[in-house]
Amino acid sequence: MLICLRMSKAKKEYKRITVKSLLDMKMDGEKISMLTAYDFTTATIVDISGIDIILVGDSASNVMAGHETTLPITLDQMIYHASGVIRAVKRALVVVDLPFGSYQSDPKGALKSAIRIMKESGSHAVKLEGGKEVKDSIKRIIKAGVPVMGHLGLTPQSIYKFGTYTVRAKEEEEAKQLIEDAIMLEKIGCFAIVLEKVPSDLAAKVSKKVKIPVIGIGAGNKVDGQVLVIHDMLGMTKEFNPRFLRRYMNLYDDMNKAISKYSKDVKSGNFPNSKEQY
Repeated sequence: MLICLRMSKAKKEYKRITVKSLLDMKMDGEKISMLTAYDFTTATIVDISGIDIILVGDSASNVMAGHETTLPITLDQMIYHASGVIRAVKRALVVVDLPFGSYQSDPKGALKSAIRIMKESGSHAVKLEGGKEVKDSIKRIIKAGVPVMGHLGLTPQSIYKFGTYTVRAKEEEEAKQLIEDAIMLEKIGCFAIVLEKVPSDLAAKVSKKVKIPVIGIGAGNKVDGQVLVIHDMLGMTKEFNPRFLRRYMNLYDDMNKAISKYSKDVKSGNFPNSKEQY
């Protein structure tokens, strides 16, 4: 009598995440975790927590600088944030957003911006928003040896063109263009694509159409990985409540309580006590 034992495939351990690691993870059916970070201390915690990709996002314009949109943040500011993150990271792949205005004008300008980010921050890859309209810029950057992550669907840098942060590609024509753009991004050499705020069925279709990983944010669970903004995921923001967001902590209230207690202890003379001084 033969006894057949079903052996589950052992999860591969990655000491350092690379572009190739992400392709292997997609092939093996392992979901990819991605999270933003904008400073050394936060990135240290994110990295040791096992996140695969750290995105130094232009969302820093919102959560770090208080701007209404991502448009105001500059290339110099992105390099500043990325430099702190890269000094913290031992395992994750660090991807940096090219900010608005740093790549849209022409391929030569796009390459110059990408090289500045790579040289001055030490980051591992860049991310660009858009499809066929930025094709030549992406090709120029990749040809120079810089890994590029694409970004389709809702592209926040184009908010004034869209006029709203609503779900994209619900209509057949836009959905068809999105699929064509995803295939094009893979063909010209992008190593992954972020899909933001698109119908889950469409996102699943895109993930099957391309061999490179598709990372979703508001794109359902049939893609190859997920990304969130860390301030939202930890509950540091209160007003932002999209359907796709899951809050794993409520840091806004917890920090408020702790800081209020500290203030009261200082004013009452309770801090520092005898054990907290030399």
